[in-house]
Amino acid sequence: MNMRFIFYVVAFVFAWNGSNGLMLPGWRAQHGPAQAMSWFSRVRRYPLPSHRIIDPIEDCFLVTSEEGELFFKSPSDEPIVCGIYMIADPDKRIQVIFNYLDVPCENGGLVAWVDGWELNGQVWPADAWDDDRVVESCDKRPQRKLVSKQNAALVQYRVPARGKGFAITIRHIRNPRPCNLMLFGSDGVYTLRNHGETGNCSVLAVSPATVRVLDLDVGQTVKRNSLLEVETGTIHHCTKRGLHDYVDIGGASGLDHTKMEVYDSLCGLDSNEARRSMYIACEDTVVRLVSSGRYQNSVTLAFSALPLENIEHADLICGMNDI
Repeated sequence: MNMRFIFYVVAFVFAWNGSNGLMLPGWRAQHGPAQAMSWFSRVRRYPLPSHRIIDPIEDCFLVTSEEGELFFKSPSDEPIVCGIYMIADPDKRIQVIFNYLDVPCENGGLVAWVDGWELNGQVWPADAWDDDRVVESCDKRPQRKLVSKQNAALVQYRVPARGKGFAITIRHIRNPRPCNLMLFGSDGVYTLRNHGETGNCSVLAVSPATVRVLDLDVGQTVKRNSLLEVETGTIHHCTKRGLHDYVDIGGASGLDHTKMEVYDSLCGLDSNEARRSMYIACEDTVVRLVSSGRYQNSVTLAFSALPLENIEHADLICGMNDI
């Protein structure tokens, strides 16, 4: 994966969405659009070395796929909100350990761990949000290891006290049962599985993309007493048919994939590669597997970049229904 490309993509996404949706209290009151826009030039566009002191000017919005230790020391008493956006390979989770934390609670000092990403008031993954996904700290560092459920996590911080700060160690650990995957320009093949459980899983590619279904088994393989299954082929528009297990393919204008625009919903048992790819011209391309828990669902997908010449004739162009 070309990591330089990743950070250019992320910088574009931040610039497109704005950065006034951070979850730390008081953020919207302290920063307007003009000041938020000035932060985009501070997104670091190349990988970090394994040990680094965060530059508060250049690294206020920092996106990293690297493991290692990061240090931050506040240069002033200004209540500026910044974030460390962490991304790992799709089959990994992110572990963060706070080695030390010296952030006074006075004047609104705060450091927050977010299991997932947050941007412009939207969170990912959005299907299973609960308060346990945010851990806020000041004065006293979290004692336990903080581990994400997927391959993306975030540390947001506001340290309005000169000379105060924190240090974290980032590790990428194996995820034996990935459910939600975030991709940045990642051409490749990925499989979503529900492992027989109730709930939703997703792939979110932060770019327009071409999606081809290579293998489909959704709503067919019963968890028990299922020795032989007959292929139904791919069934389209499954939600309109009232079926409870399906795969939505479409796009979104932000991280919240529950608000996606759906091009098609698929189900059935089909071991043959789809005859054609779907062209999704949206800020984010989304594939969302919805499972009732009755079936062993899986879908294998090939992602690739959407050629510029195909955007005008894409199967789905997000936002067109609002015009």
